[in-house]
Amino acid sequence: MQFVTPKVFHLAGTQLDPVGVKDYLTEMGVPEWDTDAPSSGEALSEIAGKSCYKSFSLDLNPNLTKVRDHDNQGYIKNILDVKHGSVLEHVHDTYAFLPVSRVFTHEMVRHRLANFSQESLRFVRLTDLRAYFPTSFSQSHIDKLNAELEKAGKPKLDTSEDKLRARFKRVFEYLENEQLELANELNLDGLEGFNIKKKFTSAMRRLAPIGLATAIIVTANVRNWRFMIQQRTDASAEEEIRIVFAKVFEDLVARYPNFYQDAVVTTVDGLCQVKFRNEKV
Repeated sequence: MQFVTPKVFHLAGTQLDPVGVKDYLTEMGVPEWDTDAPSSGEALSEIAGKSCYKSFSLDLNPNLTKVRDHDNQGYIKNILDVKHGSVLEHVHDTYAFLPVSRVFTHEMVRHRLANFSQESLRFVRLTDLRAYFPTSFSQSHIDKLNAELEKAGKPKLDTSEDKLRARFKRVFEYLENEQLELANELNLDGLEGFNIKKKFTSAMRRLAPIGLATAIIVTANVRNWRFMIQQRTDASAEEEIRIVFAKVFEDLVARYPNFYQDAVVTTVDGLCQVKFRNEKV
């Protein structure tokens, strides 16, 4: 058994097809139109938004009195301000999260407007168990709580981070040994048919802890990433998912500065909290 830290890997993002974009703009009658967008995703959202109102140039729509030329940041800011969020849904990014707990993945898959591919414990036999050790069990948190209890005239906690870490490890190692003993008892390595191995493996996972480290790949659009970032970095969210989504935000804001220009970042309980001024985009 070993303790691990969640990691975030960006696997894919939206890329413009330059030939298709050129042909489309030509068909629209604005072959020379261009943008200063810092990414394909932000350019795509601008193209989608301008297509809704034929606002590539004043010539296309007589109702217009002005257009924003070569100012993707200003254009996206207006999109966020007026909450025209549908044009953000054209831009998708895919992340792999591992090693993250089943606690994390159970909460992650509640976001139904995303796509998920998760490590299957029906197929993957458990051998070396890994787990995230919560910072709530850290000595600094225990000391802070004891100070509050002492101030309130209440008995202090009779524990420490070392004790809690040892208990964590003891439980995981016990369950890890149970997995290994069951595999031997059922002679999984001696079985040739994968279907029967899968049935046994599926049954054995019921003895796995919810804190077990696993892996999941998630694809979502910008509108949904913004929603998930705000919800999952909130101070009321579970700490592991807060840590992971702070990393997601850090990566996305570097890739798409204009999409996240309305972010307000603070630190709560030592962890990043992100709020968006236009949260209902």
